[in-house]
Amino acid sequence: MKFTTALLLALIFSTCAQAEGDPEAGAKIFPRLCGGCHQVGESARSGFGPQLNGIVGRAAGASANYVYSAAMKNSGITWDRATLKAYLKDPKGVVPGTRMIFWGLSDEEKLNNLLAYLQRFSAEP
Repeated sequence: MKFTTALLLALIFSTCAQAEGDPEAGAKIFPRLCGGCHQVGESARSGFGPQLNGIVGRAAGASANYVYSAAMKNSGITWDRATLKAYLKDPKGVVPGTRMIFWGLSDEEKLNNLLAYLQRFSAEP
C-alpha cells in the first residue's frame, strides 16, 4: 500500500514538473530560436529585439533601451506563462502588427522548456 501511494505521488509530481518545463533543455533551444534577436543573462542588451531579462511579469513594450512597435506598446499585455506561450505559438495572432519576425512554435514541450529557461531571468517564479 505504501509503495503504491509513493508511486502515485511520484507520478503526480513528475507530471507537474514536466508540465512546467526543463530549463536546461530550454537553454539549448533559446540560442537556436531566439538568440539571433534576443539576449538574456547578466550582460544582456537589446539588439534586433529587446533583452528578455524580467520578461515574465513585465508589461509588453516596456523594456528600456528598445523601440517597440505601436502594436506592442499598446497591446495591454503583461507577460506571464500563458500570454508568452500564446505569443510564441502565434506572435502576429496575439499582437497584430508586431514587428517580431518569428513563425511560431507549436511544440508544447519545447515551449514549456523555453519558458522554464526564461523564468530563470525573471522576477516571477
